[in-house]
Amino acid sequence: MFQLKALPLQATHIRAPLLLLIVAIFCFAFNNLISEYFIYNRSLIIENQYWRLITVHLFHTNYAHLLLNTLAIVLLWALHGQFYSTKQYASLLLFSSLLISLGIFVFTPEMNKYVGLSGVLHALFFWGALKDIQHKELTGYILCFGVIIKVAHEQIYGPSEDISALINANVAIDAHLWGVISGLLFYIFGFIINKFTINNSK
Repeated sequence: MFQLKALPLQATHIRAPLLLLIVAIFCFAFNNLISEYFIYNRSLIIENQYWRLITVHLFHTNYAHLLLNTLAIVLLWALHGQFYSTKQYASLLLFSSLLISLGIFVFTPEMNKYVGLSGVLHALFFWGALKDIQHKELTGYILCFGVIIKVAHEQIYGPSEDISALINANVAIDAHLWGVISGLLFYIFGFIINKFTINNSK
């Protein structure tokens, strides 16, 4: 039986997603002034501008793109915020940002430019769903299955044309794929580290 969860309102659960929201809104507000120095640009990354592999995810194409991703941040916090800590959330953001960008750089060389947080949000979503499963919550299985089907559908049939029109850009479906992979790997690494720490403390 499903039960509504209490919102995770402790400071440790709120700080990191709130900071992410603020930074994303700040970057959008000054998009025209600073985005060219921080977005994913394959040619410039090859010229050693490696910070773009991380900062790309903080920028958006238009208001609709920003709104979709900021709403997703809030929804994921409501779903899985009880598992958040500032350190863990920040670590997952950095890990997934880098892995997504590297995955695109290596395996999607035809993509010269892109922006957006959706790949990282897929990592947060999948990691949170796995944490649900770890805590024996049925919703975790449903969420995992749902996002795997979504990403597989995108890989086979391509992105939603409606979403592409809404955000005025091609949807970077490979970022979603690498986001799910990032969330899975981060969960596995965390699980192994926790087991190792527990065993050593006995």
